[in-house]
Amino acid sequence: MTQAIPKLVTFEEFVDWLPENSGVRYELHNGSIVEMAQPVGDHEEIKGFIAKKVTVEFSQLDLPFLIPNQAMVRPLEKDSGYFPDVLVINQANLANEPLWKKSSTISLGESIPLVVEVVSTNWRDDYYIKYADYEEMGIAEYWIIDYAALGGRNFIGNPKQPTISVCNLVDGEYQISKFRDSDRIISQTFPELHLTPNQIFQAGLV
Repeated sequence: MTQAIPKLVTFEEFVDWLPENSGVRYELHNGSIVEMAQPVGDHEEIKGFIAKKVTVEFSQLDLPFLIPNQAMVRPLEKDSGYFPDVLVINQANLANEPLWKKSSTISLGESIPLVVEVVSTNWRDDYYIKYADYEEMGIAEYWIIDYAALGGRNFIGNPKQPTISVCNLVDGEYQISKFRDSDRIISQTFPELHLTPNQIFQAGLV
């Protein structure tokens, strides 16, 4: 469960306030500081598994990509700042990022070939708020990994079932493809990637 801290702040105030090594994760949502729930083990294993698989892909292709440990995404002109579960950055575009050197913050969609959110109890953030902001920023590909089937039925079916939603930017709007069970996930960023939802969902079991 997320918990908002009263009082609206600017993005700059949030960066200055953000505590280091506190063990508590915070994000800024439209001026509100939100304390994020401590992720459970399955969440972290899935996140690590995806990061490993994606790193292999861009390493084999010799692309100038990296996955930072703690980098923030800031939608342009908004008092919001997110820490995605997996953030793939194009190093070739970092010279154009005004906030990168000072605060490890990315604000240009061209710098982010892929962003991944693993759904927790705050599923509305991933399906509504971040979906809209990532689309508006022009991030080419956004994965929503709902391994525990927490999202709304209009997103993951009725009855609910574990689903991976892959959102690809087409003419400035996200086109959503949904993958379940043994479907091969289709990624426009990494077309040679061979992964299924079952492999991802079972990451903590192998």
